[in-house]
Amino acid sequence: MTFCGGAQSVTGANYLIETETGQKILIDCGLAQGSRFAEDLNYAPFSYAPAEIDTIIITHAHADHFGRLPKLYRDGFRGRVLTSNGTRDVMEQAFPDNWQHIAEEAKFSGHPPLYTEADATGVMELVEGLDYYQTVDLGQGNSMSLLNAGHILGSSLVHLEINGKVLGFSGDLGNSGSLLMPEKDFIKDADYITVESAYGGRIHEDKTEREAKLLEALMHVVAHKGALMLPVFAVERAQEILFVINKLVENKIIPVLPVFFDSPLAIEMTRVYRKHQSEFNQAARDLIASGDDIFNFPGLRLTESVMESKKINDTPGPKIILAGSGMSTGGRILHHERRYLPGPDNAIVFVGYQVDGSLGRKILEGQRHVRIYNESVAVGCVIKAIGGFSGHADQPQLVDWVERANESGKLKKVFLVQGEDESAIALSEAIKAKISVDTVIPKMGESFEL
Repeated sequence: MTFCGGAQSVTGANYLIETETGQKILIDCGLAQGSRFAEDLNYAPFSYAPAEIDTIIITHAHADHFGRLPKLYRDGFRGRVLTSNGTRDVMEQAFPDNWQHIAEEAKFSGHPPLYTEADATGVMELVEGLDYYQTVDLGQGNSMSLLNAGHILGSSLVHLEINGKVLGFSGDLGNSGSLLMPEKDFIKDADYITVESAYGGRIHEDKTEREAKLLEALMHVVAHKGALMLPVFAVERAQEILFVINKLVENKIIPVLPVFFDSPLAIEMTRVYRKHQSEFNQAARDLIASGDDIFNFPGLRLTESVMESKKINDTPGPKIILAGSGMSTGGRILHHERRYLPGPDNAIVFVGYQVDGSLGRKILEGQRHVRIYNESVAVGCVIKAIGGFSGHADQPQLVDWVERANESGKLKKVFLVQGEDESAIALSEAIKAKISVDTVIPKMGESFEL
């Protein structure tokens, strides 16, 4: 197994398994994001021949796990793409939006686009949507199945059986107590597992605080007639925030006020979520069954066109703006941040992970001036981060997941990926304090014989 991406880095997941008989299987093919080296990493040639890959398994539809799939296709890949039904549907909506960003970035960078629209269309034709727990024959006596990771719609753990050995991959593990997703599954018979470590050194704040903290920021802008900016990921976080605001409005905890859902992609993803609501947790399904439209409430306005988005400025506060991207690395949120970051009557609330180097991270770390569209923008608004909305498991949950993977007693090695060094080291120490197992923090390009 070779770690071609996602090693000592939160983003860019890409793991290659080569069998004794020459079969080549990839787990994920994600974009590097956030760091100043991300563009170079994304444009760099793959460290393997894409045309020789037999199968790629996508754990979920976040760009750092599937974003380079069209580039893989462009460079010769024509094998099978296996993923969950939910992930397939999310990817289908995400690719056109991703392509627009790729084309825009190419104009500014001077690089040719990372891939073409035809590459994205072509690779989608190779995608096979699977049910959870469905066993798929990979040939040569090898097989795989997907289990629920509890992270976002369609997110999966990978249970891979190669030559009688079980390899488990966490993808991104969900945070317990998700508003929409069911609890994550466990792989209990693994010989080797590869597990994410984004929050390997952290313990999330109490989930009961997430609504209270959001309400605190919201009441600030209500009192001062300001704007509340919520940078959201189009998948999961946007839907969770709609769910919470729906509850606050319908229970009359907050007044009805303009809530602008200013992300065409997130709007489309919410339609995908409606299609897959049978995959929600029991509490969310019960609400829907009672007649509650959990993603709709008085005051909500969908601003799909550019003109509608621009008109948000004409609406006086108080108002709420949900827009992408979740790390403020692009998208419509940048226009709102340029306008509203300086004002003390306004607030920005981060409800997702902010990778090192991202604009969101810079704001969160207290930089008083940031650059947006090559302009210096003062930061004078209220700034909050709510960890309780995190879609990632924290250290206790990650350790528990690894412990459960060792229930069979045959776990030989744990590979810690998708985390900054400090997080991975902290998780390694926490695991070793609980169970006797070899933990490894692989370097980029490092290979291991299993």
